[in-house]
Amino acid sequence: MTVTRTELANHIEAAFTAGPATRDRLLAFAAGSHARPEVIEVIRTLPERPYPAMRDMWTDLGHIPIGD
Repeated sequence: MTVTRTELANHIEAAFTAGPATRDRLLAFAAGSHARPEVIEVIRTLPERPYPAMRDMWTDLGHIPIGD
């Protein structure tokens, strides 16, 4: 099953409530929400930098489809 932006958002959107999120913070939130291993792997491909908002990640994940 392909990872989609919708699935990613479901697992990590709360990571942005306290400000910018780093890759490590996104990984922690994904793991805490029991994301599939494939979702974790996609997040691991992100550069280590702060993402002020979820939409800022899509530049680095442009190859990920929006939904099913």
